[in-house]
Amino acid sequence: MAAMRPANPLVHPHFSVRRYDGAHHAHAHDFVQILYALDGRMELDIAGHAASVDAASGIVIPAGAGHGYWAERGARIAVIDAPDQPGLTRLRRFQVPAPWRTAAAPAADALLANVALALQAPRLLVRRPVDLARLRRQVQSALHEDWPTARLAALCHLSPQRFHTRLLELAGATPQAWLRALRLDQAQQWLAQGRSLEATALACGYASASALAYALRRERGVGARVLRHSSIHI
Repeated sequence: MAAMRPANPLVHPHFSVRRYDGAHHAHAHDFVQILYALDGRMELDIAGHAASVDAASGIVIPAGAGHGYWAERGARIAVIDAPDQPGLTRLRRFQVPAPWRTAAAPAADALLANVALALQAPRLLVRRPVDLARLRRQVQSALHEDWPTARLAALCHLSPQRFHTRLLELAGATPQAWLRALRLDQAQQWLAQGRSLEATALACGYASASALAYALRRERGVGARVLRHSSIHI
C-alpha cells in the first residue's frame, strides 16, 4: 500500500507507489510531481500537452499545471512529490533510469538525488505507446504460430526497428528474447500441470519435444522431466 503524503506545504520530497484505473478529471497541485510506471502505463493531458508514462518514460509535472489522466487497469505508478523549486518549473519527459524500475522506496537522502537525476536523465520526445499487456495476450493466444519481429511490431503500429528499441526499453529484452520467455513460461506451466512434452512443444511453437527440452535446459536450467515429475506430487 502506498504511504500517505505529508500535509502541504511540502518541504521534502516524498515517494509512493499508487494504483490507478480508468480516467480521472484534471486537477493541479502546489507541488511538483515526477511520475513513471512500475507496471502498465498512464496517458496524461498536462495543460493541453499529451504525454504518457511507462517503465521507460517518465514525466515531470510542474506545480500548478492542470493534469488529467487515464490509466489501464492494474497500472502501478511510482510518484515523487517534490517541493516547487528551480529546474522543476517546466514539463519534462525523461528516460527512466534502470535502477528506478523497482517498487522499493528510496531512502530519504537518496530521494533528493533521484529528483536531481530526473533532471539529468535524457529527454524524450512523445513516443507511440506500446501496450505490453495487450501484446502479451495476443501472442499467448497463438504461441504455436510464427512470430517474427515484423509481425509483433505491426500489432503495435511500429516499424520493426522502432519496436525493437521500445521493447528493449520497456521489457529489457529484444523481441525474440521476450517471445522465448513467453513460450518457456507457458511451457513450464503446462508441463508442471502434467501435459506431455510433445503436446506442449507444439502448442508453444517449438518444432519438436527435443527442441523444447533443449531450450528449457539452456534458458532455465531445468529439465522437462523434473517439471512433469513435480506435477505428480502437487
